[in-house]
Amino acid sequence: MIRALLLFTLFSIALAAQAALPGNSAEGKKVHDANCVKCHDTSVYTRKDRRIDSLDALNAQLSTCSHGAQVTLSDDEQKNVVKYLSEQFYKFN
Repeated sequence: MIRALLLFTLFSIALAAQAALPGNSAEGKKVHDANCVKCHDTSVYTRKDRRIDSLDALNAQLSTCSHGAQVTLSDDEQKNVVKYLSEQFYKFN
């Protein structure tokens, strides 16, 4: 019983932390699929030598990629893409 309660508590905390990240993951996927996959597929997010190890690094890389691809994202679009990438690949809070 205690083990089940502990697991439930940890799961609830994880869900709350993920929900705390601003943005809309579904909208972020749309923006990602319309822009990011022009240069790379999603394997870049799961490779062993990936460079993104924090939320700050993800935000910085998105800014760099947007500039390099000559894509202008609104603040909301950036938040949405970060939320999508975090939920699907990086698991940042």
